[in-house]
Amino acid sequence: MITKEKTTKNNKEKDNNINTSLSGRYSINPIPRLTLPQTGAPAQAAYQIIHNELQLDGKPELNLSSFVTTWMEPEVEKLMVENLDKNFIDHFQYPQSQIIEARCVNILANLFNAPDAANYAGTATIGSSEAIMLGLLAHKWKWKARREKEGKSTAKPNLIIGAEVHVCWNKFAKYFDVEARIVPMDKDDYTITADDVEKLIDENTICVGCVVGTTYTGQLDPVGDINDLLTRINKEKGWDIGIHVDAASGGFVMPFAYPDVKWDFRYERVRSINTSGHKYCLVYPGIGWLIFRDVEDLPEEIIFYVNYLGQTESSYTLNFSKPATGILGQYYNFIRLGHEGYTAVMKSILENAQYLANRIEENDNFKLLGAKTILPIVTFQLKGGESFTVFDVSYAMRQKGWIVSAYNLPANAESVYMLRVVVRETFTHDMAAAFMKDLHEVYTALNAEDKKTKKKSLAPGKKEKSSVNVC
Repeated sequence: MITKEKTTKNNKEKDNNINTSLSGRYSINPIPRLTLPQTGAPAQAAYQIIHNELQLDGKPELNLSSFVTTWMEPEVEKLMVENLDKNFIDHFQYPQSQIIEARCVNILANLFNAPDAANYAGTATIGSSEAIMLGLLAHKWKWKARREKEGKSTAKPNLIIGAEVHVCWNKFAKYFDVEARIVPMDKDDYTITADDVEKLIDENTICVGCVVGTTYTGQLDPVGDINDLLTRINKEKGWDIGIHVDAASGGFVMPFAYPDVKWDFRYERVRSINTSGHKYCLVYPGIGWLIFRDVEDLPEEIIFYVNYLGQTESSYTLNFSKPATGILGQYYNFIRLGHEGYTAVMKSILENAQYLANRIEENDNFKLLGAKTILPIVTFQLKGGESFTVFDVSYAMRQKGWIVSAYNLPANAESVYMLRVVVRETFTHDMAAAFMKDLHEVYTALNAEDKKTKKKSLAPGKKEKSSVNVC
């Protein structure tokens, strides 16, 4: 959310303008920052002003906080640029783009092991946040229809999730009036369990959320255990509660790195799955995917039909217009890499993640959070005893160019502070070694300043506040 920008009284005129030396070359007046300029600027000047300002951003290749893809091949970039002007929702005008979306949905449904007899369905979204909300809306309306058919109240629907879920799950609960029954984390266990779910479930539960690749630690919820629980409870109670799997992070790692591990439509209670095309599907943002096990899991009542774009078209999205570029980039990757290509990429990423995890484990100053790197996500903590925190380490690493997440876990495990590195395709073995070198230097500098500060605090007289430059 953006609010009105404040300027100082003495520098109001100066603060309100983008002052650039380019005015001498391009004969442009100072450009207002917060209001539309009266006259435009030459194209070269407009480009250079914005280009120069964006140098203040971090380097995407060194952003180890983000799951989002930061590199694609030149050929697909050319393809995407060629189609920047296509609004995907206009299927009448751009029918081939819709056909390509349908191909992607079929590829994903098969990759996620949809049953041969199933009449699966799916859609492209802006990202996994939209996909999750659409998936959960379908679960809510399916639950609502069943309750109405039975002549029962449709008030107070609830959703069971773990505290480790992405914030978009809580947004769904608030925006669409569903009670979020949240399983708190444990200090030693960062996923939900079937026992946790059984304590919270009732006839008003629309579905249970399972995460394959949690945001905090990259772990997997026990989909199989929860599937067995729901199978038993549904049979005993006559309910029809399903699972939505949030595979935003793991949906394109698991099929290639661990093809025999079940988490997807091989479990009968898994009714919908989302994945992020712009994460390990290797596409620039923003593109996500939502796949339903069967078209019956998508209630007809929440599909809209519009006829003002040239023909009657169905729409199941939270927004309307969206670019076709992400869908085309996804299909390029599918036909460019194939199963063998994705397998090679995922195994390479995991090898680099494991290398980094091993190096951190060997370092006396840090300890890994979790024994095994399942997804390409490495989480670790300080060994303890330092006066500085993971936030200090993160800030100091930023001074060296690395962007590393630092945070503490949710309720019941809030005392656990950690750092997280997301290993992507561009993070090489050599970069991991360079990262460890910088991490060691940062820790050494912070530790030296820590000891210096402690020594001063023991001396009589005034205490000085110290600072350190680790670059």
